[in-house]
Amino acid sequence: MSTARIFTEVEMAYIRQAIADAEKATSGELRIFIDDHCKGDALEKAAFLFSKLGMHQTKLKNGVLIYMSIKDKKFAIIDDSGIHEKVKDEFWQATRNIMQQHFIKGEFVQGLVNGINEAGRMLSQFFPYQSGDTNELSNDIIFGNS
Repeated sequence: MSTARIFTEVEMAYIRQAIADAEKATSGELRIFIDDHCKGDALEKAAFLFSKLGMHQTKLKNGVLIYMSIKDKKFAIIDDSGIHEKVKDEFWQATRNIMQQHFIKGEFVQGLVNGINEAGRMLSQFFPYQSGDTNELSNDIIFGNS
């Protein structure tokens, strides 16, 4: 089964809505990238994709990418410099742990939604939504095939 078909249309809409809801409280940007395979380290792959997707170009440097390779059972969370200066690595590790508890049970959608909610909560603390904020990056799930 292709990774792009791992989620139903309803599940993808649920994930996109979680992103939109999280971004209502923050000027931060959240994205999800689902890959077929991840050769090597998931965090390195996430960093590469973060740059390739132009996520470092947000105005306040407050983007977060959740990267996942379902077939290889790897995932990573990477944040831009603006949020990284304010949020300790322990928060992201705790978020990863929450997500992983669901992933182990095959609950990929709920794991992603919980990760999105946690990231959004943290972003809203340091980068609250302000009048005139625009959605700088699409909320669509990105599917790779590497």
